[in-house]
Amino acid sequence: MRAETTDPYQRRFQLQPSKLEPLYSALVINGFSNQPTQYFQRPHRDAESPSMRLAATTLLLLISTGVFAQEADLVLRGGKIVTVDADFNIVEAMAIHNGRILATGTAAEIEPKIGPKTRIVELKGRMVLPGLIDSHVHPSSASTYEADHEIPQMDSIADVLEYVRGRAKVVPKGEWIHLSQVFITRLREQRYPTRAELDSAAPKHPVSFRTGPDGSTNSLGLKENNIDKSFAAMHPDNVMVDPGTGEPSGLLRQASEVFKSRPDPSSNKLTESDRDDRLVTLLDDYNRWGITGIIDRNCSDSARSQYARLLASDRLQIRVRLSRSLSPRGDLTEIEERLDAIASDPYFTEPDPRLGVIGVKVFEDGGMLTGSAYFKEPWGISTIYGIEDSRYRGMQFIDEQRIEALVTACVKRNLAFTAHCQGDAAVETLVSAYEKVNQKFPAGLARSTLTHSSFMSEKSIEAAAKLGIGVDLQPAWLYLDARTLVAQFGEQRLTHFIPLRSLFDAGVKAGGGSDHMQKIGSLRSVNPYNPFLGMWIAATRTARWYAQPLHLEQALTREQMIRFYTINNAWLMRAEQEIGSLEPGKRADFIVIEQDLLACSDDQIRETQVQSTWLDGKQIFEAR
Repeated sequence: MRAETTDPYQRRFQLQPSKLEPLYSALVINGFSNQPTQYFQRPHRDAESPSMRLAATTLLLLISTGVFAQEADLVLRGGKIVTVDADFNIVEAMAIHNGRILATGTAAEIEPKIGPKTRIVELKGRMVLPGLIDSHVHPSSASTYEADHEIPQMDSIADVLEYVRGRAKVVPKGEWIHLSQVFITRLREQRYPTRAELDSAAPKHPVSFRTGPDGSTNSLGLKENNIDKSFAAMHPDNVMVDPGTGEPSGLLRQASEVFKSRPDPSSNKLTESDRDDRLVTLLDDYNRWGITGIIDRNCSDSARSQYARLLASDRLQIRVRLSRSLSPRGDLTEIEERLDAIASDPYFTEPDPRLGVIGVKVFEDGGMLTGSAYFKEPWGISTIYGIEDSRYRGMQFIDEQRIEALVTACVKRNLAFTAHCQGDAAVETLVSAYEKVNQKFPAGLARSTLTHSSFMSEKSIEAAAKLGIGVDLQPAWLYLDARTLVAQFGEQRLTHFIPLRSLFDAGVKAGGGSDHMQKIGSLRSVNPYNPFLGMWIAATRTARWYAQPLHLEQALTREQMIRFYTINNAWLMRAEQEIGSLEPGKRADFIVIEQDLLACSDDQIRETQVQSTWLDGKQIFEAR
């Protein structure tokens, strides 16, 4: 029963657990349950009903994959197994054969599947969940970030300047000092380090302080880029100035357009083998926190090759799906050639269970953490973000016509399109493009999504539900950044900030991600990739350094927070037929945890520890 579809992720034998039992029953009634191959030896079989042909073909597939095997390789029993199926059923036992789930149910129902070679895991009341999935990570670059030296946690301007002073002692005079992704929303002072402060910390080194697309620099950094008063006057969108003198303040918007720095020499010290080893170390830590699937949301050519190397050497112990990086600028014909190359990638046309391409990603606007997200209403004068223009609404990097053209080009090739869009105006622009393209291609938008969409509106949520597009969100930003965002915008403007409950209630496939950028370590990383921290935030709307929950009406239920990191993300991966829930026929990706996430206190959610992680029915992590 090969599906007639152009989607490479559906162009394969699909196991649909809800249909297995009636198909199996049809064959039992007709006498083929023991010898289904007899069906294909019968005369005039083509004249029989399509349902019988479908049933026989399905049963052959199921027997070949072990779904109806009598003896399980592995049985888990005596626990609380959360299937995350359509009804969110909870069972006490699960049988696995040949890497797939054979059956779920009571211990008595699973008992007949136990044979002399079956491994039995006594859960002793522990909870089992489907393997967790992170919808947004950047593992290749994150894994090498501290290859030269450890970079400490920074919670204040003083911490930033102490780090810069320390680097000035070891970096040769005149060489650049780099510091990236220390978000000002997470500093107690809630602002960028000034030009003068960076001068005092490193008077003989140019300094690059980058946070997303924006950043600040010192006098030597400005000098090396020939950014002076006259240059600033010609680039008012990029170079912020002292309103009294017109001199560059050191603060830069969309800095890459006007600002270059020499790369850190330490970044060239790693060999290919070193990089691969560090990536494996990071992926192992993902497993340690129950993560069995990820989406790399801006995958470069080199990162794609790196994953392929790990797969070929049997070191890719996680499921990876790739949103390939795409520059939206330049000649559209050249962009379409790039899309043709991505669409012809074997990992797109015939994806491996562990590695596949799903589409592309572009950047539509700036960042909410850096002062450049594109909003419908002005940001407002801000000492936090260094905004002097009361009309300033942020930065939009792609106009409406180009976005529509890009979406059209991707959908035609069945590539899922997504764009970094933070502000509500950027979100509505992308949603509008999806609406227009959907009129031309009503068969679907190829699982296209919104990435981040931290600020939404009721209008964009309703449209996302109607169009069937997904949303990839990062709850940790609420915890880490809401204090600053409330100070900037006020609580009312944050009514639809990371609006999880509204998305779930509307039926939008919303998936939880981290946007992990730097460092190895689930809580010390930028941004933290601990999924239980994400669940806790989604369920409590708690913000650091802020007195009360932020818009508690947008909190998820316990069931929803689990779906947020499992089946919904499987949908974003185009893999919900294979993973994301614990149902017969699906791959046996699951985790065992001590905590009962459906009954424990709120604070206990974030303290959850993983006892073991399993991929294809094989244990890939065990707590010591």
